[in-house]
Amino acid sequence: MQRGSLAMVSRKEAPSVWQLRWSEKNLHGVRVQRKRVIGSVERYPDEAAARSAVTALLAEINSDKVRMSSRSITMAQLCDHFEQRELARDNTWRSYATKKTYHAYLTRWIRPHWRHYELAEIRTIQVESWLRTLPLAKSSCAKIRNLMSVLFNHACRYELFDRNPIYLVRQSAKRRRAPTVLIPSEIKALVDSLGIRERTLVLLAVSTGLRQSELFGLKWGDVDFAQKTMNVTRSIVYGVVGPCKTEASQKPVPVHPTVLKTLSEWRRTCRYNKSDDWVFASRRHVAGHRSGAKPFCEDTFVRSRSGPEFRSDSDGTRFDIRTRLSCAVWEQSSK
Repeated sequence: MQRGSLAMVSRKEAPSVWQLRWSEKNLHGVRVQRKRVIGSVERYPDEAAARSAVTALLAEINSDKVRMSSRSITMAQLCDHFEQRELARDNTWRSYATKKTYHAYLTRWIRPHWRHYELAEIRTIQVESWLRTLPLAKSSCAKIRNLMSVLFNHACRYELFDRNPIYLVRQSAKRRRAPTVLIPSEIKALVDSLGIRERTLVLLAVSTGLRQSELFGLKWGDVDFAQKTMNVTRSIVYGVVGPCKTEASQKPVPVHPTVLKTLSEWRRTCRYNKSDDWVFASRRHVAGHRSGAKPFCEDTFVRSRSGPEFRSDSDGTRFDIRTRLSCAVWEQSSK
């Protein structure tokens, strides 16, 4: 039975990390050396903490020799195993945004409360009651519930556990209140109060229904002014370029003449207007990149411009401009 070798490996521009090394036979029966980064010394300050984090991984490595008892693994160890297998950079099953979201929920909510529980001790009613106490929106609680189910499915897949107690956990994702929907006159008032860049962004959002990630992922070469269409081929989440969320999102999108006129005006005004430039390019200098080489980060852009003009007139409630209106609604407001 292998225990593996833990070593602290230094990095030039980041904290040192713990690395697990072990050996196993390949398909030809030849023993080869393997290694995997477990985490940084900031997360695991000593070897004992790092050793605890690889318990589930070692059980998998030794699975041909001895099977781990279902009561010998804790939720913290399962989370470590899940992150090492499913949230690693070289894993392409999940997008960067999904990995980042999963990591945040694990770190902020699941691990702090459940880390000392053995998997066999976690009950359906316990989880259901715990979710009701969280100071979060129902949709966020539903995502945490779903992630816990993913964790137990992961344990079953790697034969670390034999059932999923989250399957029967009830958690609604229904909104507490209906979203604010703008009428044409409110759209016009909003657009008239914005600069050309922000006006272009809002008009694209209300007339196409594109996601924020798809709007900030647009390049000028994606806009066909002659055919009055726009090709959505990429998205940007947390500054990382990736594919669109769904295949349907990649179909050509018709663009209203009024929006095309505003796009043309913005292209004449902005500094970055070549076919390969971002429609909403950032002027900030990023290490190793020229100014304008990166688009605006969608969250930063919206937060820095969420003043009164981005609130409804009635009660100051923020609204989501995506999917609230269609091209038909904009046509009515532009008459």
